[in-house]
Amino acid sequence: MADSPHLPAFDSEGGPDAESASRVEGRVRWRRFALLTVPAVAVTAGLGIALAQGALAASFAVSGQQFKVSATSLEGEGFAQYGGVDVNARQELIPVAVTAIKEAKLHSLCQSVVTTLPVIGDISLNLTAGQKAPVEASNLFVDATQLAGDAQFTNIEIGRDASTLDKGPAEAQGMQDLFAQQADRVTISSLQQTAWATNAGTFKLSGLKMDISKGKKECF
Repeated sequence: MADSPHLPAFDSEGGPDAESASRVEGRVRWRRFALLTVPAVAVTAGLGIALAQGALAASFAVSGQQFKVSATSLEGEGFAQYGGVDVNARQELIPVAVTAIKEAKLHSLCQSVVTTLPVIGDISLNLTAGQKAPVEASNLFVDATQLAGDAQFTNIEIGRDASTLDKGPAEAQGMQDLFAQQADRVTISSLQQTAWATNAGTFKLSGLKMDISKGKKECF
């Protein structure tokens, strides 16, 4: 009877011969290799698609911590908002809502982040500015997961294709067919937002102060 192609051949002593054992072991190793590499390939493919379609938001790997930002008021010229994706150092994709403003002024700005360290516990980093003269930013991009406040828009367009935005900064465009909105002007009072990243062409912080303290001390 011919040997089954699915079972190893046996030698004269009843055990599998060396050649057959090698084939079986080789198949196991290749399957294991495939299982390990599939997630990495999927992430790489996802990043490639995101890059090709303009979905990536921040131009750098974001940290593993979100931070909070508050301001008594924000005034902006050239507003756009659309969905995007941030990437961390582990190449994980993080969905965000990108808010982009050509020219922005923020009054009484506060930024905070809390880090938990072994033995020491919570450490808070707080940054404040714009108590007298406002903080000024150009081509401002904020990759946020939460935003709250009282907002007023001028000439707003809601439901515009993200790839056709033209009122915000030149780079403020998302993926084709996805939801977006834009306006000539935006004013937000009692602003509170939680974000993964912020970047700007220029960022002028008047009266900047930084403070590090133990425990949790957040902007809101």
